[in-house]
Amino acid sequence: MKILPITFLLLFASVASFSQNTETEGASKKIFDERKMIDGVVWVVGDEAILRSEVEQERIRAQYDGTVIPGEPYCIIPEQIAIQKLFIHQAKIDSIEVNNGQVDMQVNAQISYFLREIGSKEKLEEYMRKPLDEIKDELRKSLADQSLIQQVQAQLTENVNVTPSEVKRFYNNISEDSIPMVAAQVEVEMITVEPPIPKESIEDVKKRLREFADRVNRGEVDFSVLARLYSDDEATAKRGGELGFMGRGALVPEFADAAFALSEPGKVSRIVETEFGFHIIQLIERRDDRVNCRHILLRPRVSTVEKASAISHLDSLAKDIRMGKITFKEAAELFSSDKDTRMNGGLMMNETNGSSRFEYQELPSEIARQVNGLKEGEVSDAFPMFSEKLNHEVYVIVRVKHKIENHKANLTEDYQMLHKMCENATKQTIIETWLRNKIKETYIYISPEWRDCEYHYPEWKK
Repeated sequence: MKILPITFLLLFASVASFSQNTETEGASKKIFDERKMIDGVVWVVGDEAILRSEVEQERIRAQYDGTVIPGEPYCIIPEQIAIQKLFIHQAKIDSIEVNNGQVDMQVNAQISYFLREIGSKEKLEEYMRKPLDEIKDELRKSLADQSLIQQVQAQLTENVNVTPSEVKRFYNNISEDSIPMVAAQVEVEMITVEPPIPKESIEDVKKRLREFADRVNRGEVDFSVLARLYSDDEATAKRGGELGFMGRGALVPEFADAAFALSEPGKVSRIVETEFGFHIIQLIERRDDRVNCRHILLRPRVSTVEKASAISHLDSLAKDIRMGKITFKEAAELFSSDKDTRMNGGLMMNETNGSSRFEYQELPSEIARQVNGLKEGEVSDAFPMFSEKLNHEVYVIVRVKHKIENHKANLTEDYQMLHKMCENATKQTIIETWLRNKIKETYIYISPEWRDCEYHYPEWKK
């Protein structure tokens, strides 16, 4: 049974969904009213009570988020809450603790996101009908509980290590109709050249930022106007450079130090260098451990001469590889500036699954376009691409090592995927068995009007 993410986080995944779910809310509210639910205890799990209001609150939160509950909410939600209480109780028995520092960082990041989405502290408090400190406390408890649940589950399944024979047996037991389709995949090798940024370009960026700061401080122009016109941060430029309220943990250290050093709203910071480029920052407002500011980001540009040189070098290298004068692997080890692929013969690794295979949509768009037109073993011409890691343009050639067309999963080509599926199924079986046994040995009380539900675990009623 999949445990639904019944947490405080559900509420704000889409603030706009509130108005879109009015009709559905009315239908569920009717069910709630028909049960004449005056608040009270509906379940007891061990020494923990579940209240009617708690169930209704979670239903509304899931609804605001757009989460589909597969069945009657007033049956599914209390069972989910009860399951969570079993895990949390086990965490207490096993003396499992929460990393409070990590939870606090998550709380600050989520609150900053909420404030950016909803606009201000006052609007957030109005929307939630409670003060910010109380919102933080609820969020902190929710995140702490989720951490405990995850740690208990990890502890229960830590020794799972499926063998090849178990994977084969798992695969053979999958019905033909249930064997998953695997999307087209590709293995790609790349060589990257990162042209040097001239010192003159860096100095030019700093000069422009100093001029912007001087004009704002003299009152000649609004910071927001300059941000819209010139900032290289497209996401914030449309908002006049405004970031919204953010804590230190949500900002890179150099930026955070400069932003939190500002004390007078409207004043502009010194030039700040980060991994993204060069910034100037204007304070809008500071509230305790959060700050709202605007920024202008400028990135130094590679000169036209350096660009042409990089492309010429890579095109020449691609020609030599095609003629067999050097292998792609040797060329990558000798010339690529990308340390992540250089010592791997240029082979790109997929961070999401730990393999060298990518679905086309998982590749950077520039690489995907090139690969789509190449056959196995072919090498592209040089092309530019934006490196998210470096936050500037680099130049690349790629080689298609292997292409796999759409197909049904099989043990030969998709062993790692099937291994993961088998491992997850084994873990789920362990958790299911543990839950059934835990329910049997735990005191359970369900209020009479809630006993007609068909629960996933019939053990609740025994």
